[in-house]
Amino acid sequence: MSQTPPGNHASDIQSLQGADQIRRQLGDCNQRETARILRLLARTRHQPGEQELRRMNRWLEEGLAKVAARRQSHRPASYPEGLPVSDRVEDITRALEQHQVVIVAGETGSGKTTQLPKICLNAGRGTRGLVGHTQPRRIAARTVAGRIAEELGPEQGDQVGYQVRFTDTTSDRTRLKVMTDGILLAEVQHDRFLDAYDTIIIDEAHERSLNIDFLLGYLKQLLPKRPDLKVIITSATIEVERFSEYFHQAPVIEVSGRTYPVEVRYRPLAGDADERDQGWGEAVVSAVEEIEAHERSESKPPGDILVFLPGEGEIRALSKQLRHADLRHTEVLPLYSRLSAREQNRVFQSHRGRRIVLATNVAETSLTVPGIRYVIDTGVARISRYSVRSKIQRLPVEAISQASANQRAGRCGRVAPGICFRLFDEQDFVSRDEFTDPEILRTNLASVILQMVTLGLGDIKHFPFLEPPDNRQVNDGYKLLEELGAVSGKRRITRLGRTMARLPLDPRLARMLVAADELGCLAELLVVIAGLSVQDPRERPQDKQQAADQAHSQWNDKESDFVTLLNLWNHFEEQRQELSGNQLSRYCKKQFLSWMRMREWRDIHRQLTLLCREQKFTVNRNTASYEAVHKAILSGLLGQVATKLEKKEYLATRNRKVFIFPGSKVAKSSPKWIMAAEIVETSRVFARMVAKIEPEWVEPLGEHVVKRHYSEPHWEQKRAQVMAFERVSLYGLDVVSRRRVPYAGIDPVEARELFIRRALVEGGYRTKAPFIARNRDLLDTVENLENKTRRRDLLVDDEQLVAFYDQRLPADIVSGRHFESWWKSLSAEDLKGMELTEKDILQRDLDYDELEQYPDELEWEGARYPLSYNFEPTGEDDGVTIQVPLMALKQLPGHRLEWLVPGLVREKCVALVKGLPKSVRRNFVPVPDFVDAALEKMTPSNEPLTDALADQLRRMTGVRIAPEDWPREALPRHLRMNLKVLGEGGQVLAHGRDPDELQQKLEKQAEQALSQVEEEEGKGPGRQAPDWQFGTLPASVHTDRGGMQVTVYPALEDLGGEVRETRFLDPLTAADAHRRAVARLILNRLGNTLEKIDSRLRHFRDSALMFAPVGQVRVLLDDFLLAAAANHFLGGPDRPAESLPRSAGDLEAVYESGRGDFLPALEEADAQLRQVMRGHHRVMKQLKGKISLAMANSMADLKFQMENLVYPGFLTATPPDWLACFPRYFEAADIRLEKMPREMGREREFLHAIEPLWSRYRNKAEQHRRQGILDPELTLYRWMLEEFRVSFFAQQLGTAMPVSVKRLDRQWAQVH
Repeated sequence: MSQTPPGNHASDIQSLQGADQIRRQLGDCNQRETARILRLLARTRHQPGEQELRRMNRWLEEGLAKVAARRQSHRPASYPEGLPVSDRVEDITRALEQHQVVIVAGETGSGKTTQLPKICLNAGRGTRGLVGHTQPRRIAARTVAGRIAEELGPEQGDQVGYQVRFTDTTSDRTRLKVMTDGILLAEVQHDRFLDAYDTIIIDEAHERSLNIDFLLGYLKQLLPKRPDLKVIITSATIEVERFSEYFHQAPVIEVSGRTYPVEVRYRPLAGDADERDQGWGEAVVSAVEEIEAHERSESKPPGDILVFLPGEGEIRALSKQLRHADLRHTEVLPLYSRLSAREQNRVFQSHRGRRIVLATNVAETSLTVPGIRYVIDTGVARISRYSVRSKIQRLPVEAISQASANQRAGRCGRVAPGICFRLFDEQDFVSRDEFTDPEILRTNLASVILQMVTLGLGDIKHFPFLEPPDNRQVNDGYKLLEELGAVSGKRRITRLGRTMARLPLDPRLARMLVAADELGCLAELLVVIAGLSVQDPRERPQDKQQAADQAHSQWNDKESDFVTLLNLWNHFEEQRQELSGNQLSRYCKKQFLSWMRMREWRDIHRQLTLLCREQKFTVNRNTASYEAVHKAILSGLLGQVATKLEKKEYLATRNRKVFIFPGSKVAKSSPKWIMAAEIVETSRVFARMVAKIEPEWVEPLGEHVVKRHYSEPHWEQKRAQVMAFERVSLYGLDVVSRRRVPYAGIDPVEARELFIRRALVEGGYRTKAPFIARNRDLLDTVENLENKTRRRDLLVDDEQLVAFYDQRLPADIVSGRHFESWWKSLSAEDLKGMELTEKDILQRDLDYDELEQYPDELEWEGARYPLSYNFEPTGEDDGVTIQVPLMALKQLPGHRLEWLVPGLVREKCVALVKGLPKSVRRNFVPVPDFVDAALEKMTPSNEPLTDALADQLRRMTGVRIAPEDWPREALPRHLRMNLKVLGEGGQVLAHGRDPDELQQKLEKQAEQALSQVEEEEGKGPGRQAPDWQFGTLPASVHTDRGGMQVTVYPALEDLGGEVRETRFLDPLTAADAHRRAVARLILNRLGNTLEKIDSRLRHFRDSALMFAPVGQVRVLLDDFLLAAAANHFLGGPDRPAESLPRSAGDLEAVYESGRGDFLPALEEADAQLRQVMRGHHRVMKQLKGKISLAMANSMADLKFQMENLVYPGFLTATPPDWLACFPRYFEAADIRLEKMPREMGREREFLHAIEPLWSRYRNKAEQHRRQGILDPELTLYRWMLEEFRVSFFAQQLGTAMPVSVKRLDRQWAQVH
């Protein structure tokens, strides 16, 4: 390598210009290089070294060369004649030279947008830097750049470039750069002093978009630091004074007039607001007809019409209406921002005939639709407004301001005199606001705040906005950033916020991107976020909407619109790999996809990917799960979660009611929980871009914003700690409704108090601590005494017990775990100190004599039934409760239960006497004294308590108390014994205070339980035998059930030929079954003796024929033989059960004693049966045929009597003495039938008397059957009813005993 000679090096140093020389030449140097030189001088404190001088000289040389080249390439631009701005060129140039800020104001059509950049170029601007020219929309930036380049001509047209999102046509030769205001704002991040520009034109400033306000404030701060920078603020209509004052009295140049005049015609619609909205179509057609008439009268060719409408839906509706109208040689075109570039360009293409362009306010400023002669202005637009209260970005249709209306009118004065039809009246126009509210006053400021943090511009409250936002909006912006975790509660930016600030995205999208990196789903989120940043690439042409929907359906996902985006992206990427550019473009067209928007989507995706690499984010290689992807998305949409209410309605955060946007496929599945990319109010409040989520995802992601509410702290024995129900809400929406959480960490003081009260005092905790067991035993004993005596004056209240433990337990004992660790470390003395004494818990001394009146068991016939006591007047178990095993239910002494226990029987008797009718009660005053005297002579038994009490009171006073006079249901609950029927394992099967009702309800279950016991003891269904092969049967057997001894009764059961051993729950059923079975065994022993006995008996066949309507002959013969054998060998059914054979020897003895005269007994029984059946047959024959309606009830009673006398099995069931009376009963029935037609009054009297007499018998017989009681008094009462019939209708036949209603009542009083 060659080295520079020393002499040459010295000469190089001498050739370098010094700092002062460089500084003097900076006025002719390019601004970017000038800024570099000045910054380097500042860093070296104006004493640069050799290397710094070399760099400064190089920069100076480059900067001078650029400026020289630009000046050399400049050719003076001309201005079109007739444009109002052309007349003010000198004024504007002079103001630009003398002032840093110039404000140009004038009506639309004056040529400001295209001529001001040319004035700047002619004034020498655009040499030291670019002339930056901002437009509010991309389409406007593109078309304005094209128009200026066209006017400059081919020689200088290449000096004009434009930059919009992801499209940059600028080059080194560019002097004029047209761009969106967002592009200029983005450049601030890397070019803080905007050194790339020497002039900036802010066009359409009247729109006051967020970007424009932000730029104006930034420029106001920047201008003192860049005295060389020139700024022009321009718009068709502008608040001149405010802008001038804002920029320190900047000069104002007004450009008056248009190229052509515009006539304004007011054509207001009739009706209210809704009717006017629906009448736009007719009004537009009417205006078109007026235009045609005007053109005919003026002999003018058809001119194009621009119609302003509020939104796409209105454009589609009106387009359809206009196409059906009779408009000849007319083309209708839509124009709105979501249209594809190809469809937008159709508006600018040449055409024949008339063209009607239906546009939103996108055509209001900058964008000039060529050839427009007429404007039809509906006077409304969809204006984005953010509601701080509801957190909804609304898009209501509102009346536009005067400035916007004038802008619209100016669209038609460009090529010829124009006419503007306003579909509202002039008074409405005058009353409207002069200017549209700035966007900063109607949007969420979160992105602005975060952006200002990124740019280092300080607090938003101190930023010099032209119109500062309201504090509520600022606070709302901070709340959104707090929701996203970007700022803390004290409004300090967090680490996450700084990461988000480095991402030039909407804060919500930036939060999603950061979460995606953490959750390993960055690849998917890059696609989703890029897709959310562009307009929907899916197109739905008006004439092919169904075909478009069909084509798009292949990507639809029923649970998530975000997955739909991913599906579309993946499909597009697959096709992109296989197809060429032209093929892919055609494929997109076929699939109704915008090729330009798909490219834009890919460009954004590429830039986001590069951005993530700079931030060192990791892109996942494997496909992420649905949960991971949607959790990442949810991190940015926490405030837009909703849960389903009913049908299609959802409740979102902040109590907003929303509907899923109909265009979303998720609307059909209607998931329970959703999140939405945006919630917008149009005709309704819609959630757009939604996905199904799980509510449990919300809490971890929104930990910093969710609110927790705790309720119902309670002790849980299983967990051995105090728990509470936690409700987690996100902006008023419950994401967790009732979750159990430990309460000790929330409120340890209250948790400790609850632990002491519920666990230790109330006994809700199981522990092996010895003092707890002793204390509980002592407390249970005293509580049981209180329940027995029904007084609450023994035990101290819970507060004293709580205080006892509170004084002795350390403050940190809040749960079972803490308690166990503590007591195990106590000494024996300390453990003793934790025990309660009687002094600690008793309010008075105990009366032990009184306690003996309340036994713990009820003993009856060797069985002991446990008793428990409860003193709770409103409770179901108030009073005394007796516990009865299911199998012992039949053996329960029903009437003994009426006596309760000695301590309560006096109170019950007093209540019974006091409940008597007054006419009876007055004989026993004072009641307590009479009751005390009666009780001295009464002993508890299975006799009804009322009978015993009535008997004693009658002996003392001679007054009889009728059974129906006693109050039964009116007694207090605790004066009736409560029964609990227990099954296996102590399970309560039923409870109540009516033994009869429980016996009836559980009868079958009791029999099943007995069968189960027999199976367990190996005594299931016994073997069957025709003779005695069962050993000796005991009368009763005791078995243990539920801790109690239950008595069962072994007996034989007749199976019709053979018998088997079984057990019964009551002695009556057992005795009846055993009697029949023994009779069967006797018949089996007789064997051949009884062969063909039915033919050997003289009268049996006649009897069988007469029995045929009642039952089968075989049944009658079996019943006849069994009854005859039982009555002959064993005696009548009323014989005691103890006399029946219980062994083979007993059977043999009985058989031998009676077999010799059994056949004569059969013949005698046969004759008796014939007599009975003749009488029965005679009566039943008279009951057949037609019956008079007057005698119907009497005939039914007779038939009922016959059915209860003769029925299958009646011979066995009827005692022999009463069976002998049957012929008399039938004869009495004959007499009754003979008298019946002429004694109907007597019939009615009888029927009235017999019904209650028989009804009480039937009920009592059923009760006795369930209880296993055989009461001879009830049997006598039953046959006295038959004698009563004889006495009433055939007294001449005589009766077995005197009988009347009163005698029946007296007999009934003997029934138990």
